[in-house]
Amino acid sequence: MNPAQRALWYIESHLAEPMTLDEIAAVAGVSRFHIVRAFAAAVGLPVMRYVRARRLTEAARSLAKGAPDILSLALEADYGSHEAFTRAFRDHFGTTPEAVRAATCVSQLKLQEPILMDSTMLDTLAPPRFETAKAFLVAGLAERISCDNGAMIPGLWQRFHQEVADIPARVGHVAYGVCCNGDDAGNFDYIAGVEVADFSDLPRRFGRIRIPEQRYAVFRHSDHVASIRRTVNTIWNQWLPASGLRAADAPNFERYDETFDPATGNGGFEIWLPVRE
Repeated sequence: MNPAQRALWYIESHLAEPMTLDEIAAVAGVSRFHIVRAFAAAVGLPVMRYVRARRLTEAARSLAKGAPDILSLALEADYGSHEAFTRAFRDHFGTTPEAVRAATCVSQLKLQEPILMDSTMLDTLAPPRFETAKAFLVAGLAERISCDNGAMIPGLWQRFHQEVADIPARVGHVAYGVCCNGDDAGNFDYIAGVEVADFSDLPRRFGRIRIPEQRYAVFRHSDHVASIRRTVNTIWNQWLPASGLRAADAPNFERYDETFDPATGNGGFEIWLPVRE
């Protein structure tokens, strides 16, 4: 059972109990950093957002059935007060607990049903090669990405190709899609960029990051770029747990060389995952 599956089992079997990200990671047998990435890759939602959505969904069903005590529901959903629960409920569903109880139905609500793991991973994943890369600088267009707005990345690349000529001190012809500054909610910064010699003349509108010297497991993604999520899911939920290695808390990135065609999405590219013993 892979980390995301273990996490889903634990969440669904302990939904009425308090739980933390650390506890979920421990049950999954991986670090906080690993479970955040593995769960998002497999499910498409951050771990704790899924927990909250499932709890609010079950609370909504109870309200529609006429549950009289909203405070009890709030406590069962791990909210400390009626007010905190009502605020979260309204933010999630766009209506109040009282309104759902009065309507006696949930047909108009966007409920979060339990997610069952499917075969979203690759049948086979070619083994990676290992490289220790020296530190280098990347500059380009940056956006804060969440599981909800990951579809922004192709548009970010389109803008990048229109503006890349404005990036000074470019080194070589390789492009990089860098994932960095991740948080426990599954959000991260994504930079569509190129290697540069320095940042001294870089216009303010461009993002920048220094990639430190690091050991990497390097995977070749040969299919169309649109299927990248399957490869990433397989790396985090199958290969990494079985490898005996751990993910290093460092930027990971896609590396696009001259064989990749940005107009069609074909040609393949590499996924560089920072690892440690």
